[in-house]
Amino acid sequence: MSFSPKAMIYIAATARDISARGQKYAQGLPSPCMSVCHMDEASGLCQGCLRTLDEITVWGGADEAQKRRIWQAIEARVAPRLAAAEAALFDAEGL
Repeated sequence: MSFSPKAMIYIAATARDISARGQKYAQGLPSPCMSVCHMDEASGLCQGCLRTLDEITVWGGADEAQKRRIWQAIEARVAPRLAAAEAALFDAEGL
């Protein structure tokens, strides 16, 4: 399974901000799309945004509550992948 390290770091930070319910997203929640758009067969998740096909399909018509639930699911999915993503990014950039 090959999830984009940069996407995982961005997704994790955005999900944390949304969970904190700060003013940054008071005008609406952003789409999680990272323009990677490739489904991982083993997990059934997009390799960029960690959404399922069902979540991707409903996003455009979803209300804020449903979008928030999707972001909460993403936050739960990204947590175990974040350390690996950060390590891969640092290794790739020689840090």
